Amino acid sequence: MTDADTDILIIGAGGAGLAAAAALAPSGRRVLLLEARDRIGGRMWTQHLPDLAVPIEYGAEFIHGRALATMAILRRGGTSAVESTDTHFRLHDGELAARNDFFHEVQRAMRASAELDQHDLSFDTFLEQATQLSPEARRYARMMAEGFDAADTSRASARAIAAEWTADMMNDDAPQARPQGGYDALLAALAVALRSESLRLQLQTVVRSVRWSAGRVEVEGTFIGKPFRATAPRAIITLPLGVLQQSPDAPGGVHFTPALNEKRTALQGLASGPVIKLNLRFRSAFWEELDGGRYANAAFFHAPHTDFPTFWTQLPVRAPLLVAWAGGPVAARLSSYEAPARVVAHALSAAQTMFGARSNLAAGLEGWYYHDWQQDPYACGAYSYVTVGGGAARALLAAPLADTLFFAGEATDTEGESATVTGALQSGLRAAREALASF
Repeated sequence: MTDADTDILIIGAGGAGLAAAAALAPSGRRVLLLEARDRIGGRMWTQHLPDLAVPIEYGAEFIHGRALATMAILRRGGTSAVESTDTHFRLHDGELAARNDFFHEVQRAMRASAELDQHDLSFDTFLEQATQLSPEARRYARMMAEGFDAADTSRASARAIAAEWTADMMNDDAPQARPQGGYDALLAALAVALRSESLRLQLQTVVRSVRWSAGRVEVEGTFIGKPFRATAPRAIITLPLGVLQQSPDAPGGVHFTPALNEKRTALQGLASGPVIKLNLRFRSAFWEELDGGRYANAAFFHAPHTDFPTFWTQLPVRAPLLVAWAGGPVAARLSSYEAPARVVAHALSAAQTMFGARSNLAAGLEGWYYHDWQQDPYACGAYSYVTVGGGAARALLAAPLADTLFFAGEATDTEGESATVTGALQSGLRAAREALASF
């Protein structure tokens, strides 16, 4: 099967690929959007259950900060976002207590650090040298870098984390929200562009090779298991960072000919962070009844020193769904387990440690929902972070090659929204502009 009647190929129908396709649709350019999975969305994956008031989000769930690109697309689709609450409880000395103000303490240390202005450090080294921080604040900062940034703190760039944590997105007044009804509402808004006569989506298309030269791209792979080939003068590559870093012979890997030597430095300056996210469904929202209803309005629970340091509820919607979250090296270790049931057991153990003997969590568990993004050959990780000395890596990864190959995806975002859906959307819009301008 061949298709040569295309101006622009887009590899990947996640947020970046869909945003690029939507931006290209009005141009009249013929676009072929290729996706390996049998669905669109990439690391956005929503499931609706008829007897549950909230959707199950296997991947992205929150909208961080103002997120202008995300909000604009939601409005275009006739929906909005629901702002979440920000009430935290933390396990300390066997008791759940209101969260201390460690984050602001860490922010102050970052802003006061003259050393980061001079040269980059690993986040571990920065914390060791930040003597103004209390030991507990250092432990909190490391836990947050592993959980929020999915980072290995021995490799992660302290300069990049400091820039992120002191940005507007992390201010107290910056909203944290969810798309109303789930992230598939965003996908539905983006998918409107797929009705364009000049744009075609092809699912279950696994690209295995990309041969390119100035003004010509040829991809080969399989479409529903049968050989497939397509050519075009331009291509937008939205493969996740973890896939680009894979060996071309690995499952999901892609051979580029010639190789992407110009991207080698960028790929060495970034890492694909691992995350384990478990949706745990219980018979009831038992935490709302504990200690006389003290946690009825709790949005987040933190259990340091366990395999799952963070849990969150679905507030402002009340539902018997508790999300267990682990990132960084702990998530990488958990992902290595063959049986997901073992991962669930670790999550239940962490939650039981946090809530104590007041509730029998295993007896109240009705189901769990989980996808291992590390083992997914078309993801190879959750989202990206910058390693020591990699400050220019995102811009290098985003740079076009010979006005022929254009690169998008959250790892290529240079507008301060990397590692988020908004970053993916922005990068897709940018790559679409670059591709059109190249003609």
